[in-house]
Amino acid sequence: MSFRLQPQPVARPNRCQLFGPGSNTKLFAKMAASAADVINLDLEDSVAPTDKDIARANVIEAINTVDWGNKTISVRINSLDTPYWYRDVVDLLEQASERLDIIMIPKVGCAEDVYAVDALVTAIERAKGRTKKIGFEVIIESAAGIAHCEAIAAASPRMQAMSLGAADFAASMGMQTTGIGGTQENYYMLRDGTKHWSDPWHWAQTAIVAACRTHGVLPVDGPFGDFSDDEGYRAQALRSATLGMVGKWAIHPKQIALANEVFTPSDAAVSEAREILAAMEVAKANGEGATVYKGRLVDIASIKQAEVIVRQSEMIAG
Repeated sequence: MSFRLQPQPVARPNRCQLFGPGSNTKLFAKMAASAADVINLDLEDSVAPTDKDIARANVIEAINTVDWGNKTISVRINSLDTPYWYRDVVDLLEQASERLDIIMIPKVGCAEDVYAVDALVTAIERAKGRTKKIGFEVIIESAAGIAHCEAIAAASPRMQAMSLGAADFAASMGMQTTGIGGTQENYYMLRDGTKHWSDPWHWAQTAIVAACRTHGVLPVDGPFGDFSDDEGYRAQALRSATLGMVGKWAIHPKQIALANEVFTPSDAAVSEAREILAAMEVAKANGEGATVYKGRLVDIASIKQAEVIVRQSEMIAG
């Protein structure tokens, strides 16, 4: 371990982030009643330019009046290359109650993008006397964003989460695909005449996880566009969880249960993790740095792995 300790991210469930357009008020009560951990009220891509003002007003009213229970409430503002984002921030911070938890910043390409929003948010918080400090989550959606993802993760103490936005990312990279996440038909290896498909998003997700874990930010998997393909969604979520991501977006309500299933440690996994911790306690009491558990070696590193699973389970249960 480096002399500089790896900071821990914010301790809150983030298994599923459910998105809904701010222009569709009929969805708000259903979103509040859902099993999603995080609600993302959208002012960006799902809202037409002519509806930006009304969507913003709808979202502010919903934050102030809907009973969101213990969910984390986030609003995705418009990107910094549009004329809408500053008004999103100003109106949210001046008119929305302190039930608002997070602002999601899309299409972040560099640390300076986060700094710009941070400066505006800080000024408004001070001017209005807001006591609750707004957190940030960002979406990596470009070649520049993935190239600078570590600097972005470290750009502000407000940073809480980072996601990969596959569609815009693919366009920025010049990828020959129109799919949003998942396996891509032409991205395969050939062995003995048989096709074997691999994951074109793997390297970008790994870069995001490394940046996030270095700076105490939650790494989150983004959208899966084909909401009719449950197994495809589950497969991508399982890969993301294995890489170290803590949750995934849902762009349709049917994806909520899938995300919660994958990113909630199973009873068997939690039980095994506790058994490993107990076995290592016995080993330490005997002056040993390692022991054998179910025919395999476990050591100090195994403790850290097991603790991740136990902590996650306890946080979700709590």
